[in-house]
Amino acid sequence: MKRVEIIAVGNELLIGDVLDTNTNWLCRRLTMMGAFVRRAVLVRDDEDAIAHEVQSAISRGTDLIFTSGGLGPTDDDRTVAAVAKALNRSLVLNEQALKMVEQRYRELYEQGFVDSPEITPPRKKMAMLPEGAIPLFNSVGTAPGVWIDAEVTTVVCLPGVPAELKAIFEQSLPPYLGRILGKGYYAERVFEATCRDESVLAPLLKKVADKHPSVYLKSKARVFGEEVRITILLSASGGDKEATERILHAAIDDLIVELEQKGIVLAPLSER
Repeated sequence: MKRVEIIAVGNELLIGDVLDTNTNWLCRRLTMMGAFVRRAVLVRDDEDAIAHEVQSAISRGTDLIFTSGGLGPTDDDRTVAAVAKALNRSLVLNEQALKMVEQRYRELYEQGFVDSPEITPPRKKMAMLPEGAIPLFNSVGTAPGVWIDAEVTTVVCLPGVPAELKAIFEQSLPPYLGRILGKGYYAERVFEATCRDESVLAPLLKKVADKHPSVYLKSKARVFGEEVRITILLSASGGDKEATERILHAAIDDLIVELEQKGIVLAPLSER
């Protein structure tokens, strides 16, 4: 299972002006592809801070690093330069990226969304990538995403605008991600337990979790009250669908037995 870390970049995230929905979306998508997202951080638009996080992730043996935000034309968009610094690579004009930027501004000009298709210095900045990088076409915005193979680690830089991030991930990334993640499989089941006290469930869930360490098992409680029911999530990832489903169902069967002994019944809510 490939190890993934996510670095969300932007002062606006840390002052609470913008909610970081990108990390949540990436975690969900990558998990469902069979990857193991083991860490995610928020970082300011600070070149040294971003570079430090990239270097730290590499030092931990991370297979795939995602950054979101900081790819645009303004001075505070510093992610690509920070990644170049972390990898000890020069920033160079990437001709393929430049053509992508030119294409997008020409399209935006023809649609009347910008006054000129001219590639100004700020626009050209978005085509300055670390040496050896591969640009990823952005069909929604103007800044290309970036794919960089760095020995055992791969770094993927995506825009911070959610629509742009999702477009690149879904349209441009699949051929590249497939080489690393392969055909991973993710399965989950969600149940509702006839129990109002999570502390009663805790030792029972722990017993099952200890017996099935490859299955993620989590109870979710909201508030106390007469109508409260606690939901229980079980999930597993792997490279083979049948094996993953078998592991998950074994844990579910053991959980049902443990809860029934306490008079607790599970009702299925959803599955993936």
